[in-house]
Amino acid sequence: MSKTKPGVEPSPEATETLLTHLIELRDRILRMFIAILVMFLILFPFANPIYTWLAGPLMQHLPEGTSMIAIDVAAPFLIPFKLTLLLAVVLSIPYLLYQVWSFVAPGLYSHEKSMALPLVASSTALFYLGMAFAYFVVFPLIFAFFTATAPEGVAVMTDISRYLSFVIMLFIAFGIAFEVPVATILLVSMGATTPAKLSQKRPYVIVGVFLVGMVLTPPDIISQTLLALPMWLLFEIGLILSRIMERKKAQRRATAGGDDAADADDGPDDDGPGGGGGTPRGGPGGSGKASGTTRATSSTAAASAGGGASAAARTGYTPLTDDEMDAELDRIEEEQAELRRQRESASTLATDAPAEPAPVADESQGGEGPADDGQPDADASQEDGDTARDR
Repeated sequence: MSKTKPGVEPSPEATETLLTHLIELRDRILRMFIAILVMFLILFPFANPIYTWLAGPLMQHLPEGTSMIAIDVAAPFLIPFKLTLLLAVVLSIPYLLYQVWSFVAPGLYSHEKSMALPLVASSTALFYLGMAFAYFVVFPLIFAFFTATAPEGVAVMTDISRYLSFVIMLFIAFGIAFEVPVATILLVSMGATTPAKLSQKRPYVIVGVFLVGMVLTPPDIISQTLLALPMWLLFEIGLILSRIMERKKAQRRATAGGDDAADADDGPDDDGPGGGGGTPRGGPGGSGKASGTTRATSSTAAASAGGGASAAARTGYTPLTDDEMDAELDRIEEEQAELRRQRESASTLATDAPAEPAPVADESQGGEGPADDGQPDADASQEDGDTARDR
């Protein structure tokens, strides 16, 4: 009897699910593209005034009689066009993040959803805040410094394309730098570190933010310091917020008591009795055995998981340890092996079962019984001959 390895070819349900996700992803990307295009069409008529507003911090500090210049022939059209397109993308970020969230959210746990929404909103607001800080605080200072230190006889007239590249670099640098509190809270919430360890690493953080400022900003001490100091301040804010978050989490654990069901029910697939895998599939004769195996392995996994930390001290979602993950994988493998054994035994019985004897006619219905002419049964004789041959 030929045997095929299970899972070699994807099931039709899995293929249909993959195609459904790909179609949804395509629709989300199209919506994002359309949103950017609509925003660009709205802003494009104001491309030149937008560039004039962006060049305001530099124009205020240029010497009298000088102005910005355009070296390339197509620069007066292409540079405002590029600026408008980038501005359309930046202004569309909330809608773009909403589309990404709508695609990812169905696969997240409830506690992940509750934590992701504030983090996404705060990270977007901090990115905008970093860009505003760069425009209203950093640009006037560094442009005043650059124009004031020009050598005698040098007319400062900046090219519009190089100015746009310069300010975009600063916008991105300050926008990313202002994400430090979000990164700090994420590291603490994932268990990668603790507020106490971060506070001990403060000297390294200070040196690191100045190195980041040196790499991301132009080679001058002013812009480097203006980027490093806000990063350090935001790190301290993130450290304070992470301590508050850990304190609230400890209070929830202390008031939770011995609630073990919170860990058992946390997950999108905990509807079945075995947890995580649903109801075992099988025939009527094997369903009870499979469910018993599931309960036994689940109890073993629970016992091994309880050895590391008390389940009563957990509330909400707790990442699985290595022992818990191994126990869960062993449980799944045992369930699959049990189902395979049931299928093989059923197919073997169906193949090796002897043919049923011909039905005997009922004498009461006028039928005649098998003729008994005193001769030995042919099947019995054949069986005896096979036995003698085997011996």
